[in-house]
Amino acid sequence: MEDKPKAAAAIGPEAFINRELSWLSFARRVLAFVADPATPLLERVKFAGIMGMLHDEFFMKRIGGLKRQVKQGLAKRSLDGRTPREELDACRAEILAQMAELAALVNNEVRPALAAAGLPIKDYAALSKKDAAQAAAAFARAILPILTPLAVDAEHPFPFISNLSLNLAVKLAGRRSDRFVRLKVPSNRARWMPVSGGGFVPLEQVIAANLGQLLPEERVAGVWFFRVTRGMEGEQPLANAHEDFEVPATPGSIISHVTDELKARRFAGVVRLEVSSDMPKALRGWLTEQLGAEAGDVYASEHFLGLAELLSFPVLDRADLHDEPHVPVTHPRLAGADKREPEGFFGEVRRGDILLHHPYQSFDTSVLRFLQLAAADPNVLAIKLTIYRTSVDSPIVRALAEAARAGKQVAVVVEITARFDEAPNIAWGKLLEREGAHVAYGVEKLKTHVKLALVVREEADGIRSYVHVGTGNYHTGTAKLYEDLGILSCEPMLASDVAAVFNELTGSTPPRAFSRLVVAPAFMRDTFTALIRREAEHAAAGRPSGIRAKMNQLQDPALIRELYAASRAGVPITLNIRGLCCLRPGVPGVSETICVLSVLGRFLEHARIYTFVNGGKPEYFLGSADWMKRNLDHRVETVAPVADPALQRELDAILDLYDADNATAWDLRSDGTYVRRAPAPGEARRSAQDMFVHLAHEGRGADRDDQEADEAPST
Repeated sequence: MEDKPKAAAAIGPEAFINRELSWLSFARRVLAFVADPATPLLERVKFAGIMGMLHDEFFMKRIGGLKRQVKQGLAKRSLDGRTPREELDACRAEILAQMAELAALVNNEVRPALAAAGLPIKDYAALSKKDAAQAAAAFARAILPILTPLAVDAEHPFPFISNLSLNLAVKLAGRRSDRFVRLKVPSNRARWMPVSGGGFVPLEQVIAANLGQLLPEERVAGVWFFRVTRGMEGEQPLANAHEDFEVPATPGSIISHVTDELKARRFAGVVRLEVSSDMPKALRGWLTEQLGAEAGDVYASEHFLGLAELLSFPVLDRADLHDEPHVPVTHPRLAGADKREPEGFFGEVRRGDILLHHPYQSFDTSVLRFLQLAAADPNVLAIKLTIYRTSVDSPIVRALAEAARAGKQVAVVVEITARFDEAPNIAWGKLLEREGAHVAYGVEKLKTHVKLALVVREEADGIRSYVHVGTGNYHTGTAKLYEDLGILSCEPMLASDVAAVFNELTGSTPPRAFSRLVVAPAFMRDTFTALIRREAEHAAAGRPSGIRAKMNQLQDPALIRELYAASRAGVPITLNIRGLCCLRPGVPGVSETICVLSVLGRFLEHARIYTFVNGGKPEYFLGSADWMKRNLDHRVETVAPVADPALQRELDAILDLYDADNATAWDLRSDGTYVRRAPAPGEARRSAQDMFVHLAHEGRGADRDDQEADEAPST
């Protein structure tokens, strides 16, 4: 693997799937859960909210970039041969189709089902007199005092409309001419106002119906709703922020630069104007002009604007309408009172590597406990950690601060260009600095996406280092919702590599060769290329070969071409890819031996696993990187080998369960469409996530009461 890989054979654009449309295909698979009557009702509501969130993110992250390319007249074609204009038009058409389907589902199925369950989302006009009076009183008490009407006239310019805010466009009838007033729906009030007769009414409708309290001297001629989405400055607006500096840059200047970028983002251009479907054409056009948008940016909605807020639909006591609750179980090797003490926990890791599978196995009683015990253990000398995203009130950050106050050497690499988490990450970094920790804010020109923890401990036989290598963030909240993997280990060579990565991240030293870890961007692309080519060589020589990989996204053109070459050599390849996939499987003469599946369910699939048969001497890897150009070339990523045969068998079993899924897995066809699997007549339903839940509880080794007691994180 030290030789430079040879270039793969050229493949035409017809062999690739458009990145943007593949991403929207993922959204369509989510939409299927809204449509599925077998999905519990409040889970359907949740998936409708996820659809709103996905569309919001797609406009912010992707549509803005396409619009900018069109405006600049760029002619560079996408991987599948489309111009920016062709991509933009195709994306708009697909989004409009998804919006229409979603509106029909929300209005014709979800809302009636909620009403039948006693949880209706009511229209204000349909409220009883009693409920309307109570809503008006609640409005006067809790909403009216914080509203600010903003007029547009000769003395008042059109106001700034913030990103993703929900607004009322109010038309006031005057003696000579009508006037426009904008009202922002306050985001610090619940979107779904409960009514005494049962159910909820949208807050914007409550405001619209009670404008007489706010504007008692005015005659309201009409009220409509609108919502604005602002774009980012490119796909990675802050990822290459360091490039704006000369070398050497002003010490610490990245923090002020990112802060400036965050301020600028608030005023980014409008990429979408959502309006209620009954808004007059003239008012739509006027709003479009005032916002500096284009006619194609206007999307009339037949459902509530801001569907993402269905994720906060306030129903907590209807377990019958949710998925069966899952309480993560403690890994069998970490269960028991002795594992709650430092020596018991670290002693178990010394016995051999531990593979963790979240959220089926508890993050709190494994990774969090690892860091909390290290912070409190007088034998621990140093703790090092990477933070890409973490929770708002992070017990991990609290543990690091405690360790620093206790005099331990604490080093934290905080990635302050993690999209949407820049501001909190800066705040966490400053807090840790105040407590005495060493804080580094990423790497120049690269995002730090690695998921690594290192604990250095003084023991009877000398100093020993313990590591955690993960696929997910150190975030106690998402660890209950995201499917991820991690390894706890004290293998000396792996620990040495992890320590070297931290030294590079904090000391800005040049990349070095590693014994165990595969590190991007220095080595990962060449390593994966060589591994794929080796499988092709094995297949050509008649030796056992095969590739199985699980990742979030596959886009890198070079690796896709390598996979095509391996397929032509006869290598069987199974790719489990949750989101976008630019590879086209099953194409004769190109990818006949490649199968692509996508698994969706109640948990967000997030782990990355890579396995290679290698002529009968298989190799296994897990880590932070997808096969995306950004991961391989523009981020610091780590992937660790899994050498323990027992852990390899566990990874095989995990991949086997996904492959056997006949209920929540989708197969990608060569034409770019996905088909959901269904049990054959008489066949039992097999959902991979349900099977993982069952297996985790089956092997927990304690009854529920004992287990839940063991779940409580140490403080």
